[in-house]
Parts: sequence; structure tokens; C-alpha cells
Amino acid sequence: MKKIRDSANAVRCVLAPNMSVGVNVLLKVLADVAPILGDDYDIEIVEAHHHSKKDAPSGTAMKIAQVIAESLGRDLDQVGVYSRKGMIGERTKAEIGIQTLRAGDIVGDHTVLFACEGERIEVKHQAHSRQAFASGAVKAARWIASRKPGLYSMDDMFRE
Repeated sequence: MKKIRDSANAVRCVLAPNMSVGVNVLLKVLADVAPILGDDYDIEIVEAHHHSKKDAPSGTAMKIAQVIAESLGRDLDQVGVYSRKGMIGERTKAEIGIQTLRAGDIVGDHTVLFACEGERIEVKHQAHSRQAFASGAVKAARWIASRKPGLYSMDDMFRE
């Protein structure tokens, strides 16, 4: 990140864990929703990708978890739970579960589950083709072409 920040003094850069416009809108929605629901709702993130994907959880799932944790004033390193097996005990109120699935040719599915006694809310993004990422990248490239050198996010692009 230091090299990217240093380079951005001379070039324009849009940095995002996912270039899909839909995923970046999802991040904005989650930043608003999580504090409203607060500690009254358990939070689970489930991400699914194709069987050849090498990282787990995905960068997008990690960004989702980070956005939620920050909006709730939590430290993801302290509250993130990445798998469960055996006698694990009751989940804590602060816990943010992040579960990974790898199967078939799934391009990218991300579901955030907020659940409490009596109800649940699911916020979901599904990429049906890689065209979603390419379209977002092209949109970002067109937007940044008229900007000064610097490090930008997709959120910066949405504000204009």
C-alpha cells in the first residue's frame, strides 16, 4: 500500500477490492444498515466463487467485513470468525462470521445476513459474469481520466 500511495503522487489510481459498481453500492448500503441494526443482530457474511479461486475469503468479502466492523466500531481482527467446527460455544454479540464456499463456475456471490430472534435481513450481490467487473473498471477509467494524480476509490467516483 505504501508503494501504491507513493506512486499515486504522480499517477491517477482508482483502488478497489472489486470494480463492480453493484458491489461498491453494496458497501455503501452496508455501512448505513449495520449501525442501525447494531448489537441486536448477528452478522454473517457468506461468499461463494468458482472452484479455481485461490484466496479465501475473497478480497470483496474482507472489504465487506471491514466496512461493517468499522461502521460498528469493532476491530475485525478481534471479532472476525472464519470457520466453525466442533464444540465452539455460543457466538458472541460482536462476532462477524465470514464463510467461504468454492464450487463450480460461480463468478462471485456475496451475502450478508443480519439475524435476530424472529427475523433476518439478507443483503446480496451476485455477479453473473465478469462483465460486471469490466464495466465498472471502464467507468472508473473514464471518470479518473479528468482527475489530478492521486489515489481514489469507487466511492469518490460515486460522489460526483
